[in-house]
Amino acid sequence: MHQPTTFEVDGDAIREERMQAGLTREELAQAAGISRRYVCHIENGTRRHMTPAPYIALRAALKATDARIRRTPPTEDPPHPTERT
Repeated sequence: MHQPTTFEVDGDAIREERMQAGLTREELAQAAGISRRYVCHIENGTRRHMTPAPYIALRAALKATDARIRRTPPTEDPPHPTERT
C-alpha cells in the first residue's frame, strides 16, 4: 500500500515561530484551518509528521520557511564522545 507524503516538522521551532508572531495556539489553528489540539500535538512532539495540506497551511499562517519548521536529518555523523581512562 502506498504511504502518503508527509513532512517531518520541528515542534520547538513551530512554537517559537508562533510565539514570535504573537499568536495563541487557538489563533494559529484557526489561521491554518486545523484544530488547537493538533497544534498542541505538533508543538509538544506527540505528532512529528504532517500531510501536505495542513503543513502548507501551517507554514503560511506562520509565514515561516521550510528550513525553519521542518526537521532535517543530520548531514554528518555526530561527534563521538571522548573516551575517559
